[in-house]
Amino acid sequence: MIEEHGVDHVVVAFSTAPSDVLLRQMQRCEEAGIGISLVPRLYEYMTDRATIEHIGGLPLVSPRRIRTQSWQFTVKYAVDRAVAATLLVLLSPLLAILAVGVVISVGWPVLFRQTRVGLGGREFEIYKFRTMTHMSTEAPPLVDALMMNVAPGGVEGADRRTRFGSIIRRLSLDELPQLINVVKGDMSLIGPRPERPQFVEIFERTVSRYDDRHRVKPGITGWAQIHGLRGKTSITDRVEWDNYYLENWSLWLDLKILVTTLFVVGQHSKQAE
Repeated sequence: MIEEHGVDHVVVAFSTAPSDVLLRQMQRCEEAGIGISLVPRLYEYMTDRATIEHIGGLPLVSPRRIRTQSWQFTVKYAVDRAVAATLLVLLSPLLAILAVGVVISVGWPVLFRQTRVGLGGREFEIYKFRTMTHMSTEAPPLVDALMMNVAPGGVEGADRRTRFGSIIRRLSLDELPQLINVVKGDMSLIGPRPERPQFVEIFERTVSRYDDRHRVKPGITGWAQIHGLRGKTSITDRVEWDNYYLENWSLWLDLKILVTTLFVVGQHSKQAE
């Protein structure tokens, strides 16, 4: 297989083959100059901060995990609220312009409100600028989401977006009122995106580790979103990226996500022009 496909690196995952067989195959790869990587069992528990120790010849992998109830997250949430409050003041002229645009395009009310699930499974009301002409009477596409492994989001049912609404959605400006959610303590600037209760109830039963996302406050943007997992994309992929963020969280990672989000929004702005 290595010669036929020109393989230069082998990843050893899980197999029913005996350990001695796998060891012989790895030795053959090594003799052929092929790189080898191992997927550890219980890989869901691994972090980038894992250390390796030894008892005799037996290696022990010790993952250092971040506790979401630790002082680090207390600091994170305090910084979130301070930054969100500052942004609300600095962006108030823009928010006023957007509000006027919403009133002209769809009328009152200016804000769209919807129940979402946050930290510890608690429900809260999320805010967005309205971008559609009227409320949809269609039931959420639960069956489609389950059958196709696609997360809900985007435009569901008939496209009811106004021209102004399409523009601000493309630029993610409709999400700015969620800064109010951050100040209230319902959300964080960075974290997994929150979902509606009816979807959460289903996904917690059908998607592995979905409920792990609720260990932290949901965010306006997140690790999954900057990797293209927005709207109607794979729910299992989104959960995998979200949980990676939780296991490897740091203030530096939050800053990286924030800067990347600004870059992505900037790219969308150029495309809109």
